[in-house]
Amino acid sequence: MENKIFDTTRKFVRVIEARQDGLIEFEFAIGEPELFVELIMPASAFAEFCAVNQVTTLDQARSLKNAGADEEDDALAWSLHSARNKVSGDK
Repeated sequence: MENKIFDTTRKFVRVIEARQDGLIEFEFAIGEPELFVELIMPASAFAEFCAVNQVTTLDQARSLKNAGADEEDDALAWSLHSARNKVSGDK
């Protein structure tokens, strides 16, 4: 069995939405893109955050949470962004 080292120097960002109020919603991962947190911050703070963390920007087309999820996992997947939009009626 291969012993894979968790590389904390690898950092990833995927923008979920650039909102009209100037806030950026995004997913941030360290080490592996599949393990992430959802964050939101003003655009200027987001730009600084990305520069300081030297992130790799991932394709917006597929959410980090789905990057390798199978159909069963996808049925259970949710995000704060999608939950907020469902409650507020935005789509």
